[in-house]
Amino acid sequence: MTSNTYHPDKLQPEKVDRAEYNRPDEGDREVGFTGPGLPDDVFGEEENHDIKYKTMAWPFVAVLMITEIVSNGMLSLPSSLDAVGMVPGVIVIAFLGAFATFTAWLLVEFKLRHPEVHNMGDAGYILFGPMGREILSGGTIIFAICATGSQILTGQLALAVLSDGKLCAVAFAGIFSVAVAVCSFPRTLHNLSWLCVAGGASIIIAGIVAMAGAGTVPVDPGNIVITRAGDFTTAFISITNPVFAYAGHFMFFILISEMKHPQDAMKAAWTLQIVATVLYIALAVVTYWYIGQGVSSPSFLSLSPLWSKISFGLAIPNFLIAASLNIHTAAKLVFVRLFRRSRHIHSHTLVGWGVWTLLILLANIAAFLFAVGIPIFNYLVGIAASMFASWYTYGLAGAFWLHDTYHFEGGSTGWSKRPIMFILCVLTVIVGGFICVGGLYGTIYSLRQASEAGKLPPPFQC
Repeated sequence: MTSNTYHPDKLQPEKVDRAEYNRPDEGDREVGFTGPGLPDDVFGEEENHDIKYKTMAWPFVAVLMITEIVSNGMLSLPSSLDAVGMVPGVIVIAFLGAFATFTAWLLVEFKLRHPEVHNMGDAGYILFGPMGREILSGGTIIFAICATGSQILTGQLALAVLSDGKLCAVAFAGIFSVAVAVCSFPRTLHNLSWLCVAGGASIIIAGIVAMAGAGTVPVDPGNIVITRAGDFTTAFISITNPVFAYAGHFMFFILISEMKHPQDAMKAAWTLQIVATVLYIALAVVTYWYIGQGVSSPSFLSLSPLWSKISFGLAIPNFLIAASLNIHTAAKLVFVRLFRRSRHIHSHTLVGWGVWTLLILLANIAAFLFAVGIPIFNYLVGIAASMFASWYTYGLAGAFWLHDTYHFEGGSTGWSKRPIMFILCVLTVIVGGFICVGGLYGTIYSLRQASEAGKLPPPFQC
């Protein structure tokens, strides 16, 4: 892909002031924050600081991405193949993998042009001003907490399967939430990345073991549907599973901000997308082939009791660390928003650690209460994913390119010089909108059906 990276010396004057919106008071501001090659960098020069953020090499970033994205979302893919058919399902998964790689590249290029961007809220400020900043920041926090709640429920299910349901489900969720909170505490992603090595490896191994279990103890091998005719609503609801299985781009800016060499970010993204796409297709096809029609979601529940326990047991580290990453993302966004360029970012201050601890605890409590206390929580996750992940992973990436090409390459003339990229990015924005609207419609439709059928569980159900 042709790089559209822009250099600081070419920035238009009106863009230079974009990072001025979040300056701390003079008493707390760090001295010598920026340096050569660090214009408006989020964390600035860190050589003499106690807490250093920009320390991650790209392989660790790739591991973080794999741990967060290749998680419980992939367990719904076999049922998606059952809903739309083997061939359409595989084509959709492969296409979305390629599409997510393209949008990842657009996000990386935008970050390299705007080193002051730490999260989607910062990017929203550049595109849409203060209102965009608040909406995209709030959306990031809401989606991260909902994703954590989803991981808590998956962890709860895994513990229930392993123990044959010998303890109240709410107790399992509480145990899992405490573990998530403990793992969320490191201030830097580098310290969390060592845990992510185990988390990333566990979900890959669990997927491979699950495929082996499906083949060893098949249910109805070969009883599959190549293509299945159905109404639009049912098909679209099924397609949203692979759509949101790639939905991790909302934390890319935060990850890249803590890289030693941000220019290597695309290497991490390529690694993520290759691993995710290959594992998604392999798990979906193999599981669906050996289990047959009626495969469950999550697919581990369709395995024999022994293989189900083994697979869930191996995947628990991933569910735990992925949830911790989401909590870390929500807390880090607020923390940097409060203390950007102040001494509390890089020093072991009582205020810094006190606020960080409070943010971690509040986010974990919110995720736990949402997960076990709201009967329609799974539908709320779908609504949040439709409203925000559709834009963070797909639609906004096109808007980033359109914005920067217009402002840095001569307005509409810059677009006309690159017609293919212009068309692709416009289509990317349109696709993001389509996923958002379609996902909202499908989720609300499913919620209404479940409510009318009396299938909504009570809150805090054991």
